[in-house]
Amino acid sequence: MRWYGIDDITHGDMATFTATLKDMGLESGLDGLFWLPVPANMLSAIQTKHKESCGPHVMGLEVEENSLRLELLVRARGRLRCDCIGYASTELRNHMIGWLENLLRELRIDAV
Repeated sequence: MRWYGIDDITHGDMATFTATLKDMGLESGLDGLFWLPVPANMLSAIQTKHKESCGPHVMGLEVEENSLRLELLVRARGRLRCDCIGYASTELRNHMIGWLENLLRELRIDAV
């Protein structure tokens, strides 16, 4: 699995970050896993075609004790296996990493 990681986050900062993700409605139903929606304009051609049958398309963010791990795999919430599931494009990867780092900055979390 390819992923982007950030570590050395304090317990207090992680609590703030996790609460923010919950407030945004990004919980997956599993402890420590959040689903980040992929912007519609950044879906691949096949993901756009499968938007109704397989979507929504998301990227997983794992929150651990003092670290974050953004999976670079675009998943389809509506299906476990499909050709529309695949690694993020360079553009999408950069966008999602930027989104994560901006959120940390907005929350004044110094891990970035």
